[in-house]
Amino acid sequence: MLERLNQALDHLETCLDREVDMAEVARIAAVSEYHFRRLFSALAGMPLPVYVRRRRMTLAGAEVLAGELTLLDVAVRYGYGSGEAFARAFRSVHGIGPGEARRTGAVLTAQPRMSFRVVVEGATAMRYRIVEKEPFRVVGRKARVPLVHDGVNAAASAHVEGLDEQAVVRMKELVHREPQGVLSAVVYLTGSREEGAEVDYWIGVVTSPDAAAEDLDALDVPAGTWAVFDNHGPYPSALQELWRDVFTQWFPSNPYTSRPGPELLRTQPVEIGTETDSQLWIPVERGSGSPGA
Repeated sequence: MLERLNQALDHLETCLDREVDMAEVARIAAVSEYHFRRLFSALAGMPLPVYVRRRRMTLAGAEVLAGELTLLDVAVRYGYGSGEAFARAFRSVHGIGPGEARRTGAVLTAQPRMSFRVVVEGATAMRYRIVEKEPFRVVGRKARVPLVHDGVNAAASAHVEGLDEQAVVRMKELVHREPQGVLSAVVYLTGSREEGAEVDYWIGVVTSPDAAAEDLDALDVPAGTWAVFDNHGPYPSALQELWRDVFTQWFPSNPYTSRPGPELLRTQPVEIGTETDSQLWIPVERGSGSPGA
């Protein structure tokens, strides 16, 4: 898979002077556009559109300093219809406008071309199983929170602490399907897994599609395939590492891609740093280029 990803990035590089067809880039990588965006974000540590903008402005910056083209010509060359739009994008990357950069010969910021390679960091096995699930409903309480990759997510913790006892009792009465018990669910609002990106964060239970939510929030989830990972380690660092490893190690090594849907986590809340058992459910589908697919 990494070879196909690098081929896709090579193709993307040839499209920086025009609108990039992300569907075509994903096709070269042999995955869906949704999965390509999610996987890139996890591997690169930034959303795909941010990388594209930084690469464009790296090339544009060199041409601005060279002084052979007018600023408007540079803007048009890299897909901007006006000098103002180009200047905003230029400033967002370099911290200075193109006109000032040309006049002063300013120091600019370069985004190197990316490529992915395998780095062997250990021999830790990832325990997982594949589960086919019929339609279900998540019933509980949701809140909009930012992603936090390391340490405690204060917004998520505040959401949990703000749950009233009556709501929790009602949730437990509705538990009907695996995974059992009160759990959390994360619904990504974009393809980005960047630190600070907003997600819908649920505390709830998995129940039947026709379960009455009453005064609780409800999320209907269609039938699909799920990869289920068992985990044991200190809370919450082990879980954050598991989420990272699923996208940076498991997906590139297995014949599955991610698909839209909530990521479910069942864990026993404990003191920070205390070890606990957890179970992570990721919505997946078998890749079109997989053997036997």
